[in-house]
Amino acid sequence: MRVPFVDLRTLHHEIEEELVNVFSRVIKSSAFVLGPEVEKFEKAFAVYCGTAHCVAVNTGTAALHLVLAALGVGPGDEVITVPHTFIATAEAITAVGATPVFVDIDPVSFCIDPQLIEASITNRTRAIIPVHLYGQTADMDPICAIAAAHNIPVIEDACQAHGAEYKGRRAGSLALAGCFSFYPGKNLGACGEGGAITTDDAELAQRLRMWRDHGSLKKYEHLIAGHNMRMEGLQGGILAVKLKYLDRWNDQRREVARHYGKALAGTQLTLPVEMSYSRHVYHLFVVQTDDRDELRQQLGDAGVETGLHYPIPLHLQEAYRHLGYSKGDFPVTERVKDRIISLPMHPGVLTEQIDWMAAEIQESCNVG
Repeated sequence: MRVPFVDLRTLHHEIEEELVNVFSRVIKSSAFVLGPEVEKFEKAFAVYCGTAHCVAVNTGTAALHLVLAALGVGPGDEVITVPHTFIATAEAITAVGATPVFVDIDPVSFCIDPQLIEASITNRTRAIIPVHLYGQTADMDPICAIAAAHNIPVIEDACQAHGAEYKGRRAGSLALAGCFSFYPGKNLGACGEGGAITTDDAELAQRLRMWRDHGSLKKYEHLIAGHNMRMEGLQGGILAVKLKYLDRWNDQRREVARHYGKALAGTQLTLPVEMSYSRHVYHLFVVQTDDRDELRQQLGDAGVETGLHYPIPLHLQEAYRHLGYSKGDFPVTERVKDRIISLPMHPGVLTEQIDWMAAEIQESCNVG
């Protein structure tokens, strides 16, 4: 039985007519960059996240980059984040000339450990970027309390957390700004690249609109040397369509996760935990086992696509060797990276597929 890691074809088939209508509208209007489709999405996504503003950009990486740039973060500054994340989190920091300062993760949530943040703050710390990993938010109250005590802004890396909640509030509304990626495989994915920043700060939103569009708020008048990080009209229209279905798709992901939990109970796998403060939307379903490589090989041989998120922590990547970190600096991250495996997760995973995968896992683990 073949089980794909992500199945976008089936997801798009359901809404194909609406997506084709978007393409037709954009072709007729010729509003290929920004324009009414993007503006419509910005308004809808701001309402969805519970913020006053949304600024659409071309990638999640750009979203992180632009917030740091708009806050004036640059050379000589430090930004605290985690080593257990996709490289884009750190790339945005180095793109503005600042230095990533890594803090280890909580062993249960896989998000930043708030108890370790204070010790990493220096007089050069200009921002903290907690990563809402795998579809679950970081524990934001203690993070924001520490940041407020030091007058440091907090930027949510919510690129994997579309619709996730923290104590009843949605990701993207929990700090100064929230940064989202709409890469196709995300819970809310474009048909191409896309990103957005949510915020309640009107002045910051205005600066972000200027930064994304060559430092301009009026054509051919450039207040700063900015960037070209604008969202395409087609992607804005597609995202506005998909946003209507996001809650339903997230509920389906949660049901897939529930069935995984039931089917995999009794195996030696360590299953993901939904924290008491969080509503998990399961962008990824990440389990742990000491025999990760053997299990992945067996599942692959059986036709099950899996992933590793992430096999090499950022502090051990060649790209960040110059930061001076060494193996052993972040023990939780380094233990996790050898044990994690991401099982297929999307709204269309079938219960019979989960039961069949569970049987394969039982055999691999020699349990039951």
